[in-house]
Order: sequence, then C-alpha cells, then structure tokens
Amino acid sequence: MLQLFKFKGGVKPATNKVQSVTLPIATAPLPSRLAVPLHQSIGGTPRPIVEVGDKVLKGQKIGEADGWISAAVHAPTSGTVIEVGLYPAAHPSGLTAATVVIEPDGEDRWIDRQPVDYASLEPEAVRELLREAGIVGLGGAVFPTHGKLTASKTVPMEEMVINGAECEPYITCDDLLMRERAEEVVRGAGVFRDLLRPKKVLIGIEDNKPEAAAAMTAAIKALGEAFKEFEVVVVPTRYPAGGAKQLIRVLTGKEVPASKRSTDLGVQCFNVATAYTAWRALAHGEPVISRLVTITGNVGEPRNWEVLIGTPMDELLRIGQPKPDTDGIIMGGPMMGFLVPDTKAPVVKATNCLIAHSPTLFPPKPPEMPCIRCGECARACPHELQPFEMYWFSRAKNFGKTQEYAIFDCIECGCCSFVCPSRIPLVQYFRFAKSEIWARERESQAAEGAKNRFEFKQLREEREKAEKAEKLAKAAAAQAAKKAAEALAAANAPETTVAEPAPDASSAADAAKRATIEAAMERAKAQRAAAQPKNVDHLPPAVEQDIAEIDARQNQAVMANAAPDGEKNS
Repeated sequence: MLQLFKFKGGVKPATNKVQSVTLPIATAPLPSRLAVPLHQSIGGTPRPIVEVGDKVLKGQKIGEADGWISAAVHAPTSGTVIEVGLYPAAHPSGLTAATVVIEPDGEDRWIDRQPVDYASLEPEAVRELLREAGIVGLGGAVFPTHGKLTASKTVPMEEMVINGAECEPYITCDDLLMRERAEEVVRGAGVFRDLLRPKKVLIGIEDNKPEAAAAMTAAIKALGEAFKEFEVVVVPTRYPAGGAKQLIRVLTGKEVPASKRSTDLGVQCFNVATAYTAWRALAHGEPVISRLVTITGNVGEPRNWEVLIGTPMDELLRIGQPKPDTDGIIMGGPMMGFLVPDTKAPVVKATNCLIAHSPTLFPPKPPEMPCIRCGECARACPHELQPFEMYWFSRAKNFGKTQEYAIFDCIECGCCSFVCPSRIPLVQYFRFAKSEIWARERESQAAEGAKNRFEFKQLREEREKAEKAEKLAKAAAAQAAKKAAEALAAANAPETTVAEPAPDASSAADAAKRATIEAAMERAKAQRAAAQPKNVDHLPPAVEQDIAEIDARQNQAVMANAAPDGEKNS
C-alpha cells in the first residue's frame, strides 16, 4: 500500500456535497443565445476568426489560439454569429471581455469530426491537436494542457498525479464524472502517460467519494495490462487537499518550492475532467464546447449538468429551481469562489459550480474587527505563509513588503479567512495587493518599453545622419578625383587644331528665310523702277499722297507673298 504524507495547515469545513450527488448527470437545455468569451485560459487571448452574420457549426473554431500558451475556442452549437464585441465576464471585477455571441438554429449540426490514432503521431503533433481542441485545466487553473505535457529535460518523470480530490465544499462535478465516465477519464490519463512516460500514475481521490474510487478502480482493471502502472489512492478529506502542490505532497512526499515547477521534481498533475476532455478530443474529434457544472445551494433540485460553454448563468440556474429568497450566484465553491456581479455572464471552461446564494444559506458576515495577532491564520495556511503580516502590509499599501513575505505563493484557498476570529477577509486584501503589484509592473514595463523605443529612435537617427555624412564625403571625394584626372589628362594631351563648329540646323533655316525676303524686296524694287508713272506732271499733293499709300500697300503684299508659310500664320 502506498505511503501517504501530510501537508501543513488546512481546515475541515462542512462539505455539503451529498445534496447534488443523488441524481445522475443531465444535459442542460439549449439556451436562447450563447456568449462565448475568447479568453478562457491562462495565456494569450485567441483572435476571433468569425464575423457578424457568419453561419457556424457545432465544434467549429471561432477563436484562433494566440501563441503557444493559449488555446482555441469553438462554437458550442450550430447557429449564426450575431455579435462580436464586449460582453459581461464571469469575473469578480464585473468587467467586460471580448466575446462571440451565437444565436442557435436549433439543429445542433456538428462539424466533420475526425478521430485520430494519437499513438501513431509524434508527441509534438499530439500536443498541437490538444491546443487546437481547446484543452485546458478544468480544475480551476485553466492552464493550457499541451504546455504541461513536456517533461523536464534534466529530471526523469517519476510520477504523474491525476487529481480527483475535489476538496472544495458543494462541488461534485468531478465526483459524478468519475462515477459515470471512469473509463474515458482513465483513457485520457493514458494519453498524458504516453506523452510524459512516468513510472507511476497515481489517481488521488478523497475518502468522501467511495463510489468514484470504486468506479475508477474497476475501469483500470477492465482496461487490463496496458494500464498496469495506474493506481487509485484514497486520501484523507482535508481542505485544500485538491490543490496540486498539496496532493503531490500527500501522494509522493515531495514538496514543490515556490521557485520551481513540479516537473523539476519529476512530477506532473492533471485534473480528471482535463483527462476526460483530452480523450474526447482525440478519440471522437470533439473540442471543449461543454463541461459538467454542479448546480446547488438554495435550489429545489441540486444536480450536475452537462452545460454548453457560453450558457448565461441566470438561465442555467433556473433549471435548478432556485428558491424565492435567492439573491445571487456564487461561481465556484464558498472558499475560493465569488459572487458574480452580472448573472447574465456566461459559463466558461473554469465554471465547475454555481451556488444559489441566499441570506439564509450564507448569513452576512459580522463586521470586520482589528487583527489580534493570534496566529490562527498562519497555522491554517497550507503554504506556511504569514497571512497576518501580509495583511498589515497590504492594508498599508506597502507592496514591496508583501512580496518579501511571498504573497504570490498564496493560492487564495481561503483557509486564513475561514479561521480568523476577527472575521477579516484576508484573501480579499491579498487579491487587492496582487492586482496592484501586477498593475504597477505593467506600468513599469510600458515605461521601460517607451524608453527603449525612444533610445532606439535616437540611435537610428544618429546612424542615418552618420551614413548620410559618409555618403556625401564619398561623393565629394569621387568628384575631386574625377576633376584631378581630367586636369591631368588635359595637361598631357597633344595640341590639336580646333575644328570649326558644324552649322546649326536652326541658323541655316534663318539664313534661308532672310535670303527669300531680300529676293522679294529686290523684285518689288525692280517692278517699281520698270513701271512708267502716269499723270505725274503737276499732280495735286493729295493725289501724290494717295499714290504713295497704294505703292506702300503693294510692296507689303509682295513681301507677304514671298514670306514662308510659318511666317504667314504667326
């Protein structure tokens, strides 16, 4: 029997799971519209590749993965794209997110699904298929799964952990998944095993899920020798045993430091729902377009539902028959979840549970009191942090000190808030400090980027100026060298007779024109000399003037007739 280890801290809240495990998994009805956020995982935000008015099929890719740490997004059903823009997000901030809104046509027509024999493919090709299918961690972290399927190059893979602990109160979707679909979960874990090649595969399940443990054990036995390295391990129920580092500690005894990844210690961890979706993607050609969601809390029919991604939360809650005093929706569990600011926000890949909130079920917390430094929060912290110190520095906005106290090692499990006698919402303070540190880091990076761009511009302008000066200097030197060569050639050349320049064509034409005019004038002069004047004796002065004017006009007419055609029209 495998030796189990303990992790530090932790608490034992009421589980409240039995309410939602009495009925089998059901399929949620098709909603009136589906709002599919593009950013549903850690990493780059996928690019929309559809436009308003486009017809889409079930399973069709509508968001292209952006970068290696990113995962594609797909249409949950067939229909028409009616909006691509901002839409309320499933986030405690209440902000909007880039979303593709689809109006279903009711036909639910699939794309042409292509199952693959992954065993015949290279590991890199299998990882790319999982990336294109949108496979991410469905235990809450939503880290792209293909990014976790590369083993350390220096440390051999010893153990692979499949997380079926599901320690958060109220949530039972993984429990029902293992009960009803155990074989597909094990086969999906087999895909991960074939890519990472660990020596052992340990499936950790808390001891409050005996039916799930039995179903998984039976599935491994039925699959035979090919899964001989698989083992179901039942672990004590203690929150947060379902945290990756905590479950690795319980099953292997290995403590993962904050500065390292589990693969550096030869261990990797995956959620059972992640393994299930990976098998569906490869064996059936189905991308992640739905997930199991627990509907519980202040409802008449607590149950687990197969829900399409993008279903509005308020529509989904209605099928659970919420009671009249329901006044909100908690996404996730009561320890790590949050009240959804806008209940029209859609179900996303990280949505494992919706709890109908009511003042009866979750009474208002007493007013926050001053910290008494009792140390209960430190004793409950599974990462052995000092929450009361982080609280003081977060409240004082001394974010440098919060980082000295390793605030980013906090997994926000809520154990410290749960045990605090002063009812201080410690996790909220830590989230505030983290968001402020991230914001300042982004501003610093933006400023550094602007500085780098300015300095690069200056360097470029100086380089261009120097290059221009160098070109001008080279051109001047070349011109001086040419002139010197010409002068030297002229000095060394023998004396030669300078030839008369050839007559210009235009000057020859002018000479011809003048000759023609002079000839015409000579002919007119000869004609006047040959003409015998009539009645010239004793003519009156007026008549002599008339005769002179007539002679002048005649001379002008003769000259005009003798002129070239171009002169006549000028």
